[in-house]
Amino acid sequence: MDLLPLFLVVALCVLQSSSKPMLKKDRVHHDTPLSNNEHNDEENFNYDHEVFLGQEEAKTFDQLTPEESKERLGKIAEKIDEDHDGFVTADEMKRWIKQAQKRWIYDDVERQWQTHDHNSDAYVSWEEYKNATYGYILDEADPKDGFNYRQMMARDERRFKMANYDGDMRANKEEFTAFLHPEEFDYMKDIIVLETMEDIDKNGDGFIDLDEYIGDMYSQNGDGNEPEWVKTEREQFTEFRDKNKDGRMDKDETRHWIMPSDYDHAEAEAKHLLYESDADKVKAW
Repeated sequence: MDLLPLFLVVALCVLQSSSKPMLKKDRVHHDTPLSNNEHNDEENFNYDHEVFLGQEEAKTFDQLTPEESKERLGKIAEKIDEDHDGFVTADEMKRWIKQAQKRWIYDDVERQWQTHDHNSDAYVSWEEYKNATYGYILDEADPKDGFNYRQMMARDERRFKMANYDGDMRANKEEFTAFLHPEEFDYMKDIIVLETMEDIDKNGDGFIDLDEYIGDMYSQNGDGNEPEWVKTEREQFTEFRDKNKDGRMDKDETRHWIMPSDYDHAEAEAKHLLYESDADKVKAW
């Protein structure tokens, strides 16, 4: 796709946008919403505006003059064109949209990186992270509420090892991102499933039964009247979660529950933006 029509469409988008008992716990990992705005191009382009720029960057653009917006968008379009061939492919646009929406993750990693890389060697070691996070706690007794910091540290160490490719217990920036935000990395999905099962599996048999499933999201506290959504969740467990009908969820069933194969909103929006800016509709991506 030629950069010029894409630039014009996006410019138009910019210029036209000026635990309580009854509270359900959601264990499902969802993608970050592309935008809080309704997607209705007949009304305005606010949705496309935020998707393309990211929510925080979109706010900045709202303060610019039309000329300043066009100039900055031209520079952004050049960044999207990764191979610098003068065209933007659907994959390039999809990666850009995902990057814009995940910027808060990168900001969080950068902030924590500065805190934990004490010797400025471009790595965060497990010892650096452990000392900064738990060093002042481990010398004290665990609180009376039952919270166990040593168990939490052991869990973090296991996740750190999983994120650390070469096993040297020193994380580069990508590995540290995988440690802090494992939901963003395919090779970290197993640790997410394991941690979820450990949280819910109260009897320690390695499975999640119906009572544990419901107990994780709802506590009766002596009230025998369950809300309707709890009854629905019981049905969901029996009919859909427990696929092999043995009365409990194993690792594969838990994975399917908390990490479903959802519709890829970033891919759909990338194709939408390219279609709207593809004047001859030849789909030369």
